[in-house]
Amino acid sequence: MPQNNQITLLELPLKSATDLQKTKTFLTNVFNWTYTDYGDEYSDTTDSGTAFGLNATNSSTMPLTVIYSEDLEKTKELVIQNGGTIIVDTYSFPGGRRFHFTEPSGNELAVWSE
Repeated sequence: MPQNNQITLLELPLKSATDLQKTKTFLTNVFNWTYTDYGDEYSDTTDSGTAFGLNATNSSTMPLTVIYSEDLEKTKELVIQNGGTIIVDTYSFPGGRRFHFTEPSGNELAVWSE
């Protein structure tokens, strides 16, 4: 069970499904990680010590830190109240829902909930 307000996932952005396959093969060969695919554009592993996703659907160019929240709506309100900007509104994915935001210095993060 994820713990409230803890980092639970890091994602690497990739430009295409082809890049995802190359990166997945590389990390499997180097670190012996196994992946679960969610279509052609998303894959993740927990063999890395934390959930580690490969995302070919994200437009970001930087790795994304994803934080778990027991109350997604409350956390979203707190982000806005404290100067954060919602850049991807709440959406569903297999296993939960999440939104993306930038904090006041411009770094992108995401928050998810079951």
